[in-house]
Amino acid sequence: MALDGRRIGTADAPRQLFASTPAQRVALARQQFFEEGVRPSGLVGEAVIQSWMRCSRTHADRQRIVPFDAVTPSRLHATLARNRELLEVARQELVQMEHALAGTDCRVILTDREGVLVHVTQQPAMAHQPVLCKTARVGVNISERIVGTTAPGIVASTGQACTVNGAEHYFDLLCQMQCAAAPIRDVTGQLAGVLDLTAEARRFGFDAASMVVLYATTIENRLLQAQSRDHLILRFQASPTLLGTPLEALAGIAPDGTIAWLNNAGARLLGRLPEAADERDVECLLGHDLASLLRLGRREAAQPLRLASGLGVWVQARLKSADGADFRHAVAMPGEATPLAIEQDAQMPAAEACEPEPHAETTLREHSRKLIEETLVAHGGNVSQAARQLRVSRGTLYRRLRGWKEDAAD
Repeated sequence: MALDGRRIGTADAPRQLFASTPAQRVALARQQFFEEGVRPSGLVGEAVIQSWMRCSRTHADRQRIVPFDAVTPSRLHATLARNRELLEVARQELVQMEHALAGTDCRVILTDREGVLVHVTQQPAMAHQPVLCKTARVGVNISERIVGTTAPGIVASTGQACTVNGAEHYFDLLCQMQCAAAPIRDVTGQLAGVLDLTAEARRFGFDAASMVVLYATTIENRLLQAQSRDHLILRFQASPTLLGTPLEALAGIAPDGTIAWLNNAGARLLGRLPEAADERDVECLLGHDLASLLRLGRREAAQPLRLASGLGVWVQARLKSADGADFRHAVAMPGEATPLAIEQDAQMPAAEACEPEPHAETTLREHSRKLIEETLVAHGGNVSQAARQLRVSRGTLYRRLRGWKEDAAD
């Protein structure tokens, strides 16, 4: 095996076999990795080892002075504008974190997806914090390619929460730093930003990793909901007391009856994160069609629901639309397949459909039936293909067809 082009082998000089303190373990890891070309597995985390490997390819001199330069004013302006929504939804949590940490030397840092600081605790650095004096400024780029191994740099590269302590940092200049960071993802599943806690010249003295994950999750949940401008948002958990907390599961249901996004808690409750388009059907994953989930939106209190897996959860549903339109009154226009109207027509009793006008209800039913019939004809009666074009589940079409037969028999 080779490590960045160097053979891994046993050095001629005797090597320290045991380390009793974290500092000794990191020192031994650095000796094995940088001097002997040996992967120091078990001495430092795999995320740190991988970061060292990436940094070795771009930063030859570990003793050099890191610049900590800010990006240009024009780029900073563009960065802040691009992250305005992230900063807005994070404001409350950032204030709470800074209040909680006011008695410590920790800084709360928020970067964009590229590692540029868009928020940092405004607190004068002390004499024992020379690095923070240079880094704690909005606009400074702390990405891995600029400052080497740091927690926010690793998160930006991998998307996974991590902690980097002391000499685990790549550059010697940062050997007195402690940092813990966690990712914040957007509605597309991409990294939107990184939340970080940083201290210099002293250890945290508390579980910084858990704290930063908790607040990053809360910010991410706010961002997901803020960006869901045309989704039915489901909040669910096995216990109703967890709704409205960072532990709640969230799902965004698109108007076509598919799951547009899930937060981490939601993915865990469903047992998997849907990756293929045909695995995103809400009825397949949740065991309930769109119409029944829409009906939950009329109730403020959490309602019990049995998922497709058999797990019982408590659910709250909320409709959200950028233009204020109510999905429950969606009507397909000629030549346009609007699955929501079909779902409602097939599933929702007229008495529960917010009591629409009789003429409007008749028009909706007639249009839905015509749309379905024309689509079936176009696909030679193939229900699966018709359902795919209409962007609804096959079960919805089967129930609608069955209902027509029962009406005709009467």
